Amino acid sequence: QVQLVESGGGWVQPGGSLRLSCAASGLAFSMYVMSWYRQAPGKERELVARISTTGASTDYGDSVKGRFTISRDDGKFTVYLQMNDLKTEDTAEYYCHAPARKAWGKGTQVAVSS
Repeated sequence: QVQLVESGGGWVQPGGSLRLSCAASGLAFSMYVMSWYRQAPGKERELVARISTTGASTDYGDSVKGRFTISRDDGKFTVYLQMNDLKTEDTAEYYCHAPARKAWGKGTQVAVSS
């Protein structure tokens, strides 16, 4: 059974930073593309970032390019999302996703406000 557990969310002022973590279990982690999605109230879930199995290739949603960085540590079965220069529009529930296993975490809340 695949489990994805997010952590690191919280409240931050605009311009601040947070690092989200997603700890995975129940899958051969290094073999899977991993991604982060987010969903704001009243909006559809959207892709934030995606990382290849080797970590050599990454993709980002247009709204976070240049501010967010996805990375992975296969030894720790963990994928990270470093979020810098946060904006109020980044407020959302952030979800970890393993597409090939159709697995989702339960999410971690990020709130950006002054």
